[in-house]
Amino acid sequence: MGKFPKDFLWGGATAANQCEGAYNEGGRGLSSVDVVPFGPDRFPVALGQLKMLDCDAEHFYPSHEAIDMYHHFKEDIKLFAEMGFRCYRLSIAWTRILPNGDDAQPNEEGLRFYEELFDECHKYGIEPLVTLCHFDTPIALIKKYGGWKDRRMVDAYAHYCEVLFQRFRGKVKYWLTFNEINMLLHMPFMGAGLLFAPGENVQQVKYQAAHHELVASAKAVKLSHAIMPDAMVGCMLAAGQFYPRTCAPADVQAAAEADRDNYFFIDVQSRGEYPVWAKKRMERAGITLQMEPGDEQLLKEGTVDFISFSYYSSRCTTVDPELMNKASGNAIMDAVRNPYLKASDWGWAIDPVGLRITMNSLYDRYQKPLFIVENGLGAVDKVEADGSIHDTYRIDYLRAHIEQMEKAMVLAMSPTIGVPCTPRVLVPALCTAHVGGAILGGMYAGRLCTTVEMTVNVPFDVMFAMASLVHKESAHHIVPTVVEYMEPFFQRTAEVESLVSEEVHKADKKRIEETLEKAKEIAKKMADGSAPIIKTLGDAVVGGSSQAVGSPTNCGRIAHELLNDGEKVTEITIEL
Repeated sequence: MGKFPKDFLWGGATAANQCEGAYNEGGRGLSSVDVVPFGPDRFPVALGQLKMLDCDAEHFYPSHEAIDMYHHFKEDIKLFAEMGFRCYRLSIAWTRILPNGDDAQPNEEGLRFYEELFDECHKYGIEPLVTLCHFDTPIALIKKYGGWKDRRMVDAYAHYCEVLFQRFRGKVKYWLTFNEINMLLHMPFMGAGLLFAPGENVQQVKYQAAHHELVASAKAVKLSHAIMPDAMVGCMLAAGQFYPRTCAPADVQAAAEADRDNYFFIDVQSRGEYPVWAKKRMERAGITLQMEPGDEQLLKEGTVDFISFSYYSSRCTTVDPELMNKASGNAIMDAVRNPYLKASDWGWAIDPVGLRITMNSLYDRYQKPLFIVENGLGAVDKVEADGSIHDTYRIDYLRAHIEQMEKAMVLAMSPTIGVPCTPRVLVPALCTAHVGGAILGGMYAGRLCTTVEMTVNVPFDVMFAMASLVHKESAHHIVPTVVEYMEPFFQRTAEVESLVSEEVHKADKKRIEETLEKAKEIAKKMADGSAPIIKTLGDAVVGGSSQAVGSPTNCGRIAHELLNDGEKVTEITIEL
């Protein structure tokens, strides 16, 4: 390893219900996570099969005390700093801010708690990443509305978000609207506070609730940008690639459909509309979403700035009914055992390469910055007499996943031109990378590869000119690095001046000519071998020019595939 940028954000992640405790202190109201017990009733309650809207003496509720971070957050954050955290993902308990979920006035004691927590993070240079709703539906709203099945939840959530954005602008830059939003379909009470009446159309209720959460997410994105222009708001997916159990076409199709199902929510949050396949599936199932006027436009206007996700394991599926009947479940979703992978003590497949595959799939699908906000290993740890735990197996797990994450960033996550916001890659409990500028052109020949990087807005004419000039002066093949319809420009070998067309604004001509002179100097340095030498060159998520309009490029990927680690690589950076 070692190719991570110096400003990469390494960190850790928690949720309010996992760590805060103090479930009935400081004016906090009761939430859905507070009534999910430990033991045999846990999943029946989380699935909405067993109604439990209050706590009783017969059950143990883990969230009530948790690790008591509410009373110890300063010492906890100090420990985070000692570990080298640069980012801390946490969630805000909705009912600590609005005890009944829709109170007109927020609970000042709750706001003050999080304000002090954020200040403590900044004291140590730790960037907060805040989840607005982490399996956290106010019990009062479940009793009042039936949870997210009711449209009025959208307004309650928007009010809650506005309170937080107004109070914490300047303290929190990164936000997530819903934790693992796709879990609504798998654990409806945990994900959306849903309970089902006898004879009720369960699928209709789930998808209607999903629509309400998607609309609420879009509202939150728009609201945040209005109140905090520099903020970035993302969605969050319980991710993990589905593999076909065999190469039989039916198994391959089953895996593809499982992946598509898992991306349903993120498709809407990232692209701003329901995918065609989802509309057709709902139609076949007799599901009719009740939409209000303006919903479709709101979804388009409220797309997220980045994609965040949890990754613990990949999944494996098949159409073989006998094998599926034996499936014990991998994480929450049913999956068959993958014979090529080891499993954790909980039966979850350990698959570091699956993280890389998942990252590639998400980036290829959405072309948005990625944040990995959960990753780790659950195990039966042995506590030694002195209180220590020698968990080398966990170290090995994290090391292997970090290595694969790095490969995804370096080898496959192609540079981009004209990304509207600074791209980032946030890792697990790990966290974030960004590189500024725009990759403009690349070439390869034997062991030589050159990438020209611009750090300011540059018209495409200049890019074309530089690419063709480098091609001409060095007699190397230019790797096409912009979208398909621009490739012919990169393959032209005509004189550079012919590319500076009269269509270019006259005011830019002087700057263009100066740029071309720099390009000529670079080309000569490349030709005589006097350019600086670095060890390797790979891909990075890159963005910059707001004027340039482009898409993923391939120069770094192609170059890296042609070179062995340690071979000579030439890198040239131009600053205008």
